[in-house]
Amino acid sequence: MKYLKFFALGILFGIALSKAEVISWFRIYEMFKLQSFHMYGVILSAVLIGVVFMYLFRTEKIKDFQGNPIHVRAKKSGKYRNILGGIIFGMGWALAGACPGPMFILVGKGAWSILIVLLGANLGAFLYGILRSKLPH
Repeated sequence: MKYLKFFALGILFGIALSKAEVISWFRIYEMFKLQSFHMYGVILSAVLIGVVFMYLFRTEKIKDFQGNPIHVRAKKSGKYRNILGGIIFGMGWALAGACPGPMFILVGKGAWSILIVLLGANLGAFLYGILRSKLPH
């Protein structure tokens, strides 16, 4: 019962993404063809919100649901792995017409063909888990 508020928040977030047309294949297509600022605006606002929340986490002004401070570990810098990962992610996004978050919203809206993409995403995550120790990090 204590997780019900997070479930409700997830549903509200899905509705907001749906109403903002973030899950629209046409909007994603416009973005990759540099024809519209809509998706870039959404991504920019998400990045800015992330910056604000990371600051609040680091200054311990926000705690987790149990009242404990949230500690975010520093990540190793690596230009090449970030560029390569971004290219792979972007190619998958462009081919599927959906990024990972909205895939679940599309299933909820009845776009059953996205289940193939969701299966591929889970398979990729599973393979990464298996091969993680052999990959350069």
